[in-house]
Amino acid sequence: MSRFGRVLVPCIGAALLALHAGVDAQTSAPAPAASSASAPAATELKRVEIIAERPSDMQERRASTAAKIVIGREEIERYGDSNLGDVLKRLPGVTMQGRPGRGGNIRMRGLGSGYTQILLDGQRIPPGFSIDSLTPEQIERIEILRAPTAETGARAIAGTINIITREGFNKHINELRLIAGWENDHLQPSLAWTRNEPMGPFIVNTSLSVFGQDRQSGSTTTTVDRSLVDDTLLLDQTDIGTVHEKRQGVHASGRLQWRGEQGIEAVTLMPLLIYGSGTTQRHGQASTLLAPYDSSDTAGDGSFTLARLNGQWNHRVESGGRIETKFGLGQGRTVSASLRNEMTGGQLTRTLDDRSDIVDRNLLLASKFTRVFEGDHTFVTGAEGETNRRSESRTTLQDGAPLLVDFGDNVSASSLRFAGFAQDEWSLTPQWAAHAGLRWEGITTRGSGESEEATNRSSVWTPLMHAVWKPEPDSRDQVRFSLTRSYRSPTLQNLIARPRISTRWPAPGPNTPTQPDYAGNPALKPELATGVDVAVERYLAGSGLLSANLFHRQIQNFMRSQTTLETVSWSPGQQRYVSRPQNIGDAVMQGIELEAKFRLSDVVGDAAPRVDVRANASMFRSRVKSVPGPDNRLDQQPDYTANLGADYRVPGLPFTLGGNLNWTPAYDTRVSEVQTAYQGRKLVIDAYALWIFNPTLQLRVTASNLNPRDYATGGSVDSVDPQTAVAYRETSTNTAPTYLNLQFKLEMKL
Repeated sequence: MSRFGRVLVPCIGAALLALHAGVDAQTSAPAPAASSASAPAATELKRVEIIAERPSDMQERRASTAAKIVIGREEIERYGDSNLGDVLKRLPGVTMQGRPGRGGNIRMRGLGSGYTQILLDGQRIPPGFSIDSLTPEQIERIEILRAPTAETGARAIAGTINIITREGFNKHINELRLIAGWENDHLQPSLAWTRNEPMGPFIVNTSLSVFGQDRQSGSTTTTVDRSLVDDTLLLDQTDIGTVHEKRQGVHASGRLQWRGEQGIEAVTLMPLLIYGSGTTQRHGQASTLLAPYDSSDTAGDGSFTLARLNGQWNHRVESGGRIETKFGLGQGRTVSASLRNEMTGGQLTRTLDDRSDIVDRNLLLASKFTRVFEGDHTFVTGAEGETNRRSESRTTLQDGAPLLVDFGDNVSASSLRFAGFAQDEWSLTPQWAAHAGLRWEGITTRGSGESEEATNRSSVWTPLMHAVWKPEPDSRDQVRFSLTRSYRSPTLQNLIARPRISTRWPAPGPNTPTQPDYAGNPALKPELATGVDVAVERYLAGSGLLSANLFHRQIQNFMRSQTTLETVSWSPGQQRYVSRPQNIGDAVMQGIELEAKFRLSDVVGDAAPRVDVRANASMFRSRVKSVPGPDNRLDQQPDYTANLGADYRVPGLPFTLGGNLNWTPAYDTRVSEVQTAYQGRKLVIDAYALWIFNPTLQLRVTASNLNPRDYATGGSVDSVDPQTAVAYRETSTNTAPTYLNLQFKLEMKL
């Protein structure tokens, strides 16, 4: 942390505490007694109730100075998706890594792995937490910010996705959903229950979901080595793996809200409990000219537990303004164990027993002060502090003997983050609104290295500016501008240097370029990005919209994992291929995002059927300057992605049909001069039908991945055999089947 940063954060915190103390002193002063002689005659007053509704999703998007997309309950539950990833993949500029139906990392503008900031109720998700752990029934709305703000945080080069859990309302809600999924002849049952209950000054909201999964998976991996001198075949190996997975779990979340009289104070507590466990059985059959085994069997089991409590206290200041204090604390634990047996000619040749127990603890405290001035002028300042601690106990035994004797079984790491920010949002004229902010953030990370304790410190200043212009005050057209600085910090996993050994080519001894070991790099620096966004929006009648968003990012200290041949302590006398993250220079990215939402009858005429159309398309271009082209793009960023969806309400019947097509083309990525990666195309078609029997009962039928296609990934590495000095290229291709998933969801309001 810089010297200025060490001064900034305590000063902001002290100012907020002093302000709050002064306010308490003012509010606790006794009120002057009223004169009984001059008191007017008592009159009976009738009770008046004022009910305020939250703006609609489109109204909130239109009114925001910083570009924001809001997705509400109607769109979240439209397809009856079983996981949150399937909801997100249809949103503008959002892609999901991994095969359809199996979840994966969330990516905005084709970028994940720290480029996309994921928030849960406005707070960064805790370490070890997967968005797939949340079910759509637990989500109230999703907010997408295409450019960072000082308040939400600047670790968002690609953008921010804020997931808001179910909120409490002053009305009784009791909903039950019984779900039966069917995939590849296996039943996937689940149940979801949501209840909202006003109780005097309290509002209690609870959401519970229970699920079971029984799925077949598997993949075929082909590895080919060819000489770069005469194209001689040096290795040809095919590993056919079949996998049977069973999982079960329970997800519970709640929200307890208390509001004081006249809205001066409000307290909210948000507990979250997630538990999941499962077993995996994998059988692999290898066909090869040269391989360490010809078949393998792996039995694995594991569990994940997360217990978290978030809280928020709001206090309205009499002299004007509001103080909001948040806290979050939680612990996540991941326990896994696997036993791999390799056979050659029917005889056991090797066993690999890998067991790990990872515990992540997180504590967050944040406070901000908001003041609204005349002329629609809002000022916000605040400070945040967060600590994350990870302890990992891992034992890897090969044929009963420890494999990583130099590293020990216990590894620990911690990170400490402080941030201070201030931002101002105001309406300059009826046509112009502006938003300016400044944020400082410092992170200190400590962890065990290969030989000694490693420490990584970084701090970043991020100025941010946004503006929106309307040709006329009541115009349906508006133009947005953003000039921002953002960054991407290394994760604890990136920094910890404890290696993970290739299971197919174990140490000691050689491995292959496409089956490397993995290790961290304690010397990583954060990436810094300067960004420009320009958007043009036209709001149509009803809830229609047409928009185009252009963006550009200049990135410094770009981080990428690269595979090189190293001399390592866990393989004496034999070099191994190791993949480590590195800072490799600068990069640039730009693109355009198009979006359209409208009712067909509003565009064509009343004669058109009642069809709601939703379409979006995004095109990306990027270049890593230190890597020669072509295809020297950022990691796993496609050239484009597109969605086309529509809903049709059958006239005279309580019946709705809908469908969506999601498309991402195949592409190659040049990782370095000697390494490439390949991603196959994804074409996913989903459809649903909704029958409303009465206001309290409806049936939703969903067909996901109507056209199951194999999901292909791969890559190549050029290298030189250290023993024969022969230059060769190793190419690996992994092909995994996908499956049609049918889901029947009976939705009841009790």
